[in-house]
Amino acid sequence: MVDLGSGEALGVSADGNVVVGYAYDSNNREFAFRWTPETGVQRLVSGSGQSVASGVSADGSSAVGWAMGLGVFLWTPDTGAVSLGLQTNPANAFNIGISADGSTIVGSIMEDGVHRAARWTRESGLEVFDTLGGWQNHAFACSADGSVVVGRIQDQSYWWQAFRWTRETGLVGLGTLGGNTSTAFSVSGDGSVVVGTSTATGLWAFRWTPTRGMENLNITYAGLLTGLSYLTSARAVSPDGRYIVGVGFNAETERQEAFLLDTGFPLRGDVNRDGCVDDADLMAVLFAFGERGYRNADIDWNGVIDDGDLLHVLFHFGDGCE
Repeated sequence: MVDLGSGEALGVSADGNVVVGYAYDSNNREFAFRWTPETGVQRLVSGSGQSVASGVSADGSSAVGWAMGLGVFLWTPDTGAVSLGLQTNPANAFNIGISADGSTIVGSIMEDGVHRAARWTRESGLEVFDTLGGWQNHAFACSADGSVVVGRIQDQSYWWQAFRWTRETGLVGLGTLGGNTSTAFSVSGDGSVVVGTSTATGLWAFRWTPTRGMENLNITYAGLLTGLSYLTSARAVSPDGRYIVGVGFNAETERQEAFLLDTGFPLRGDVNRDGCVDDADLMAVLFAFGERGYRNADIDWNGVIDDGDLLHVLFHFGDGCE
């Protein structure tokens, strides 16, 4: 373990070699940092004002955050921290996200005194989401290419509901497990798996998929929980949608603890997500071989479909097939 000093790490690159977050200077002010093994802790925004780096692209080359005087910023090694001209409440600085490919930034901006979920891209600039007649909304995360955005929307009764947005569907509520509120915190690389928390008879971690809708992880994976342990909030999901991390209550230690849940799906090498590693997965990698971009054929999530992805399919060929 590497000690980065006093502060909090909020984002990490795909290979783990770039970490971003905030640390404290000698005046006890928060400043946005980027850490690598070669450079150590690097300050991203000059000056003495408060700043936070909340997300980083998969290759570590782009970081996003908020800084006093700049508002929402995008940092790259070539440009440094550049203001995007967007203002948000400093309390929401920790919830600004960036896509794996670095093309899209999501978060919320202040508009007419309320928070509005927003999406920014280099090509199109700013897009503000509709509140669908509600009060306000927040965007927390997006898919690898930024085409799917998740967050929460507040209705006229002040209840929150998790949402998923695409260009085709617009903003769609995902439900609440029969309760009053829900929030979507993270989404898989292809946008098909959404995780978060919902309040019904308690606070429950959920997973949403297009085929199964919103499901209570405490019910789906009840066999993995011991005694009266339960999962309260799913905070992030791996790019392939298999691994979920969050917070729960451990009945054995009688305290809140972090959890890592291996859902077992998809299988390693299962590019088309049909539960069987076969010729179709092999062909998907071969046809995309040499292309760049974070998608399901990029099994090792290094930004290019190459020998490593092909070997994953070959080593696991036949897994899950009857």
